[in-house]
Amino acid sequence: MTSTHEELISKITKELDKDAKVKVAAVDIDGVLRGKVMQKSKFLSVLKDGFGFCSVIFGWDIHDKVYLTGVEFSDEESGFSDLVAKVDLNSFRRIPWENNLAFFLVELFHPKTLEPLYCCPRSTLRQVTKKLEEDGLTAYCGVEFEFFNFKETPETLVEKNYVGLTPLTQGMFGYSLLRPTQNQQFYDEAYDLLRDFKVDIEGWHTETGPGVFEAALAYNNAMESADRAVLFKTSIKQLAINHGFIASFMAKPWNDLPGCSGHIHFSLKDTDGNNVFAPEDESSKDGMSQTMKHFVAGILLGLPSILAVLAPTVNSYKRLVENYWAPVTVSWGIDNRLGAIRVIVPPSCSKSATRLEMRVGGADINAHLAIAGVLACGHWGIRNKKEIPIAPLGGDAPADSATGTRLARTLQEAYEQMSQPDSVAREVLGDSFVDHYAKVKEHEWRLWQTAVTDFETKRYLELI
Repeated sequence: MTSTHEELISKITKELDKDAKVKVAAVDIDGVLRGKVMQKSKFLSVLKDGFGFCSVIFGWDIHDKVYLTGVEFSDEESGFSDLVAKVDLNSFRRIPWENNLAFFLVELFHPKTLEPLYCCPRSTLRQVTKKLEEDGLTAYCGVEFEFFNFKETPETLVEKNYVGLTPLTQGMFGYSLLRPTQNQQFYDEAYDLLRDFKVDIEGWHTETGPGVFEAALAYNNAMESADRAVLFKTSIKQLAINHGFIASFMAKPWNDLPGCSGHIHFSLKDTDGNNVFAPEDESSKDGMSQTMKHFVAGILLGLPSILAVLAPTVNSYKRLVENYWAPVTVSWGIDNRLGAIRVIVPPSCSKSATRLEMRVGGADINAHLAIAGVLACGHWGIRNKKEIPIAPLGGDAPADSATGTRLARTLQEAYEQMSQPDSVAREVLGDSFVDHYAKVKEHEWRLWQTAVTDFETKRYLELI
């Protein structure tokens, strides 16, 4: 039985009986947590109606530079007024490495309309999952992150100008039983403390590459999985710093090595808890239900227009290149890791575990938006009974043998495709979100266009 809001407030008040302060945070457009510590009495006083949270977190970029592209919250007209932040009491947990400090996530509402804020990632995902629930469907997800680690500090990063960094370990050691012992205290502590933080790791190992770890977070409903993904990234960064090194979720930090993925597994359950991706009988030759086929079709048709949320940075597209285990086309296959979508069906899994894996995203994803985009496209495919538009990849066929189109090669191409008047993204995520998001990414692209890189100075400074 679901508790009422008043019952939750009463329960939380008792839970915080011995606390003096509480930490709260919102998720910004880049998937970065923006928050503060509040006095407990202040926190308890805002649980019913919410509190003011400066709108500038959606008016500036990842480095706190005001957007150059005129989003609603970045101009003088807005006056950087407050948004309305409402505490999600179901997100309560304690941070073990901060003396068990109480922690809550918030969702943001527009200060004028009081409607869910169109650019708040948690609100965006909430609207998508509500639409699924209207059709009796609950989305479940599992997020996997690969990330590089460096023997550096925030100070040495600046001193070295972010180049010539020393990896935490040397060599290509995927699934190694040797390399974790070099950092055993961190390796064990991260697993155990994150479990206590309600961010359970299902699988934890080294990935191929110098100083690379990979974590598969435990499967859960879509919102909880997205929350755990953003909390995982922030937590790992904090724990790494506590151990004297830097954890990076940049998609492609090394030119000549594979990038870091942010793969997401998806399935849908009906009101009886049945996996609707699993076929009802044995007549399905490919192990997929008709619902799953429509869902896959929706993603394939919508993928070019949501690529900017799956590959959200300039650097993302350095990962999406041939010969580095990353998909470069609109493609899919049965248990084929070379496509954009990997369909996982028996005998590779149990019937109840039938699911798909979205393999386009890198470690730099904002999990709330990436999950929202995929679910929204898939649900659109179900509602409109879309048919899969391309043949599956066969056996060990290379990804470029797909009949699907080539994915955008740059962030500019991606946000321009998203912005098209007839894009699937506009239909499933709404004009307000798409217009804001495209402007945010245009700002990022403009900064990139005017940046002078070390590639240019090394190549041209002396010889040109």
